[in-house]
Formats: sequence, C-alpha cells, structure tokens
Amino acid sequence: MTTFQTMGLPESLMHTLQSMNFQTPTPIQQQTIPLALSGQDILGSAQTGTGKTAAFGIPLIAKLLKEPQSSALILTPTRELADQVLKQLRIMLGQKTKIQTALLIGGDPMPKQLQQLKRNPQLVVGTPGRVNDHLNRRSLSLKTTNFLVLDETDRMLDMGFSIQIDEILKHMKSERQTLLFSATLAKKISQIAEKYLKNPERISVSSTTAPATNIKQENINVHEADKYTKLCDELDKRTGSIIIFVKTKHNADKMAIKLSKQGHDADAIHGDLRQNKRERVLTNFRNKKYRILVATDVAARGLDVPHIEHVINYDLPQSPEDYVHRIGRTARAGATGEALNLISGADKAKWYAIEHFINPGSKPPKILKMDRNTKKAPRKSFSKDDKKPFLKKKSGKPFARKKSA
Repeated sequence: MTTFQTMGLPESLMHTLQSMNFQTPTPIQQQTIPLALSGQDILGSAQTGTGKTAAFGIPLIAKLLKEPQSSALILTPTRELADQVLKQLRIMLGQKTKIQTALLIGGDPMPKQLQQLKRNPQLVVGTPGRVNDHLNRRSLSLKTTNFLVLDETDRMLDMGFSIQIDEILKHMKSERQTLLFSATLAKKISQIAEKYLKNPERISVSSTTAPATNIKQENINVHEADKYTKLCDELDKRTGSIIIFVKTKHNADKMAIKLSKQGHDADAIHGDLRQNKRERVLTNFRNKKYRILVATDVAARGLDVPHIEHVINYDLPQSPEDYVHRIGRTARAGATGEALNLISGADKAKWYAIEHFINPGSKPPKILKMDRNTKKAPRKSFSKDDKKPFLKKKSGKPFARKKSA
C-alpha cells in the first residue's frame, strides 16, 4: 500500500501532515498524489468527503517547496469552498513557511486582497469572478503560474463560470500542470478536460453519483401543510448538529427565526449574506454555538463541518446532483450520518429524478400514499438497492404503475 512516507514528500510537509494526524492516504490520495508529483495532468472524480483537498494540495505544496519560482492557482465555485481549501493548505504549509498566499473571493474587501497580492503570493485560491476582476485590474499576474487546480468543475460550469475560466486560462502559461476535479464526469466535463488538460490520467474513486454508504437515508411522505410540524417533531427526536436545506433565501431566514423563537439554537446561511456574516455564521456553527443551520444550496458544496450528524431536506433540490452534495455534508471522514427527506405530493417528480440518478438501472419505487384520515406520513428507509422511478418512454415524465385488479 502507498503511504505518505513512501511518496518522497519534503520533510517540512511530512512534519505538518503528521501533526494533522494524516496517517493512511485515502483512495483518491493514493492514486492522485504519486501521479501529480511526477508532473502528470489529472482528471479526477470522487465523492465528497474523500480527502480530495489533500489529494491535490499535497503535490501542490511539494512543488512550491521544491521550486520556489513556481506558483499555483486554485479555482473553486464558491467563497466558502475557497476559504476552506486555503485554510487547510495553510495548515499543511506550517507556521514557519515563507510561501505567501492570497484569497480572492467576492464579498471580501478589495483593499485586503490588494494587500495580499502586493506580497507576490505563490499560492492563490479564489472564485472565477473575483480572479477575473483582479486580472482586469492588473493587480494579479499569472504569467509565471505553472500549477492549476480546477476544483468542483461541474459546479463551476453549472454556475455559468465557463467564460470566466476561459479568460483566466488566457493569462496562464500553456506549459503548466493542471488538475481537474469534478463530482461527475459528464460529457461537458470531458470536453473541458480535452480543452484544458494534456494527456490527463483519469482517476475515479467509487461511484460519482451514489451517496456514501455510511449515510442512512430516510423518506417521510407528508402533506405540504404539515411539513413544518413534522420537521419540529424530527428535530426533537434527534441529537447532534443538523443542517436543514430549503429552496429560497427568504425561507432560510424565516425558518431560522421561527425555530429560534421555539427554543432551538438556529441560524441561516445563504447567498445574500455579506461575506463577513457568512463566515461568522459558519464559525459559530463549527464551534457548536448553534445546533441547527438552515441553508440554501450555497452551503451544499464545500461546507466541511465534521460534527454534522443529520441532513434534512425540507425542500428537495432542483438538481439530482445537488442531492448527493447536500447529504454529503454528513458522514465526513469515515463517520456515519443520517439524511432525512420530507417529500410532499409536489415533490414526487423531483424524488423520482433523484432515485434515477443515484440508482441507475434499478426498478421503479413503490409510491407511498398518505393516510388522509390521520394525516400521518408513511416513513421509508432505503438503500442503494431500492427501486428507481419508472419513466414513460416518450415524455420522460414519471408516473405510478396502475394497481392490478
């Protein structure tokens, strides 16, 4: 088995890895690090929480330590993920490092970022929009940057960053090493890989669509009018930290306030919050000041809080891929977790699409009916062997099979 000790890493990096209790590489790290250290371009996919940041961070830092003239850029889809990635890499660099870093994200004060850039950082982490802003201002130069990481590329494309990424790469050397990571290796990702990477080594660890096996998933079918009451019942039954996903920013604020008035320690996070407020909310949640975090999908990717024990989908996501990322907020780093979905009649089509995504090739699921007299919702636990939706061949719309007489 490949170990960190046999990878030929710089001594200072090995020291910080040991202090971080990095003992055995995860599968994505075992496969990625040796290839990246040899200078190979990488096209990688892995489930969330598999140690991906260290998979690209360790060879990146090794290169910066061995080649002081080198510099690296990491692009992420969200501010939270960029901040989280840089924090982890700064720990790996160690307190005595001479390598300067910069965090370039929207919502963060421009003077603060300009000050970081004046130090000629070797490592820049940012979101495509703000990195482009600095390139246009000429406060950032990528002429000597020879190491590029595109993290959660599928999400960046979904958020419309493809034009910004193209612009950024025009400012970079063609002779560079590029590591591209994505939750899924869809056709659009393969096209991007052909465009940006040179003879990449393809790495895939486990299914890129199925949720982690250490997450217990459970469905409750409920009338829309009874959703909040059922949610409160479930919150009272559960212990530990909980993240609740809702559709809109307004609903996130509204629910957090309502839960707080009922005695729950709750706060909300969404895209309308100023960056310093978002950071404060996440810090308080990490420090367990709040037990419950109500979030929109802004927190589905990149939020790494090890003590989250439950994910509750109060509203199902529009995208099946986002379902996997939402519930991946629990069961981090080998821990176990639970995911609960509150499904109303209007959510059936969304759930069928999710089932089809995470269980391709399986049979159609049974449709649970509400008890109209008691309004009690049937509860269903399921695993990867459960059944997927039965789809009409022409329209693609889900429907229930008729009961036999």
